[in-house]
Amino acid sequence: MHKSSVARLRQIVKVFVTYGFGFFVGSKLNKNQNSPVNLRKAFEELGPTFIKIGQILSTQAGTLPDAYIEELSKLQDSVPIEDFTNIDKFFISEFHKTISDSFLFFDKDPIGSASMAQVHDAILNDGRFVIVKIQRPNIAEAMHMDLSILSRIVRLTKTRLPDTVIDLKDAIDELLKSIEQELNFKNEATNLVKFKDLNKNVSYISSPYIVEEFCTKKIITMEKIVGLKIDDAENLAKNDYILDDIGKKLALSYFKQIFEDGFFHADPHPGNIIIRENQICYIDFGMMGSLSSSLKNSLNKAILAIAYGDVNMLVSILMSMGIRQGYINRNSLYEDVDYMLSMYLSTSLKNLKISLMFKDIFDITKRNNIQLPKELTILVRGIVITEGVLSKISPDLALVDMIIPYIKSHNKNLIFENFNLDELLLHSFKFLRDSSSAPSKFIELSDSLISGRAKIQLNHKNLDQPIKNLHRMVNRMVFAIIISSMIVGSSLILRTNIGPKIYDMSIIGVSGFIIAALMGFYLMISILKSGTL
Repeated sequence: MHKSSVARLRQIVKVFVTYGFGFFVGSKLNKNQNSPVNLRKAFEELGPTFIKIGQILSTQAGTLPDAYIEELSKLQDSVPIEDFTNIDKFFISEFHKTISDSFLFFDKDPIGSASMAQVHDAILNDGRFVIVKIQRPNIAEAMHMDLSILSRIVRLTKTRLPDTVIDLKDAIDELLKSIEQELNFKNEATNLVKFKDLNKNVSYISSPYIVEEFCTKKIITMEKIVGLKIDDAENLAKNDYILDDIGKKLALSYFKQIFEDGFFHADPHPGNIIIRENQICYIDFGMMGSLSSSLKNSLNKAILAIAYGDVNMLVSILMSMGIRQGYINRNSLYEDVDYMLSMYLSTSLKNLKISLMFKDIFDITKRNNIQLPKELTILVRGIVITEGVLSKISPDLALVDMIIPYIKSHNKNLIFENFNLDELLLHSFKFLRDSSSAPSKFIELSDSLISGRAKIQLNHKNLDQPIKNLHRMVNRMVFAIIISSMIVGSSLILRTNIGPKIYDMSIIGVSGFIIAALMGFYLMISILKSGTL
């Protein structure tokens, strides 16, 4: 390992030890309510890589406990501004010319500074106002080194986060992919172009254009959007904007992105939505969500199932969308979904939140051994943020009031989309053929019941774990009885003081006590480690 890596490893370990290594490693012997807070503080102290890791983890609803999600979402970038000389050198290495030659004006003081990049105002030589997002020099190498060290720690210490089943090795691999994508600004440029194309026919939606001449993997230049933040209600009202109209258009835009395009802005907070010339302008396309065609259709059907209270349809959709993580009790899943729908359908729409409904669905699937696609966790975060924005500019507007009519109006022909005449005729023929044999089958069943030849076969499922737990319990009881017997036997031997002696005490009796004590400690530790004390 390189010297710098060794020094960084020592720093990482020192910070986690300072905040309690158990808060990172996670142990059933060390549970503390301050774990999420300490994890956030440790991430903040360790700098850009860990802040970015925390921010990404905070988007993974349903995979981390709520306390961790809430605490990690508080992480803020607190990094010093990069010296302009370094920025200029970095620009030259990318374009082989200086900033002064490339721009009519370039503000040396950034308007925004984050862990991975900083943003500068500039004016092109043709007079267009733009912003230039420049990656911090050497940040990619530093992040790769930190993730490599973190991966090594996880592999050597068998680390896991407390109160969660996340496999940290897999999680770090996913984090590496996410950070790789964010470090490549070409992805953001591609996202922006795709978003602009998908929304080109929506008159009230806009986004900045890309200046291809000054775009690389580490630098991106785009149009500067000048306007009012979407949550600046006071100034919007002064400029004769109707806040309810803006709120409705924002909701409809987000519905289109999710349910029609399958490509949505994953971070629609007020700083990324600007109102300009009666248009809603989205900016910052570094974090986007993408839904496959099948997942998008499933979401449309799921909303329809909720709207119509169709429990069977929603259960089928959840099972088709998710990945089975174990035995699924369909009856239990049905009851959970039925209870959720009855609860929501009996509540006033004004009191409903789409984000809470999705959270309940995540809880139900997790409880029933179904893992929903990771794309949905990003979607839920986007919906939560959108609801927060709407609550500021149009508090009387509820997403539920709009989403159900929207889905119904855009899925009127959903029942006919997979209609196939040949398949209908084939199924009809099979039905008629099987129906003709129904009377004879019924007579056979009646004869079997009357003659006593009918049999009922019962199949017990999911009993392996209870039986395993029962075996463990019996083994511990037997182990405890053996220890007790050894203690009683050793006591009797010491009382009679028979056999070989040392310091006038029976060696057999003392040995028995020592062995019983070791066995007792082993039993106690195994019980404590199991977390079922």
